[in-house]
Amino acid sequence: MQSLLPALMLFTLGTSAFAGPADVIDVKVTRESGVANSYSFDVTISSDDTGWEKYADKWVVVAPDGKILGTRVLTHPHETEQPFTRSLGGVVIPADITTVTVRAHDKVEGFGGREFPVALPAN
Repeated sequence: MQSLLPALMLFTLGTSAFAGPADVIDVKVTRESGVANSYSFDVTISSDDTGWEKYADKWVVVAPDGKILGTRVLTHPHETEQPFTRSLGGVVIPADITTVTVRAHDKVEGFGGREFPVALPAN
């Protein structure tokens, strides 16, 4: 009986015990015209979305000092669309910053998946 206990505990934890955090697998960034230092990001995420209880719920653009420069909120799960790409425009980034990092957030796991560093395009 005692040897069944670990297996039983894993079974009762549900499927989210085997899922992981959301990973950023690709980023395309373009400089926007009209507003100084404004960029558009197309971000591709792979996540173990299982439905409304567990899904990638946002991604962020982060400066080298850790400051969040832009956030794209994801309002629903993408369990049948993996990987998926979503965009965010109008991200204003100070002129002295040449690289940023994109991080995905999971409703259950939080941050912690694969991050994607990206160099900003020059003028």
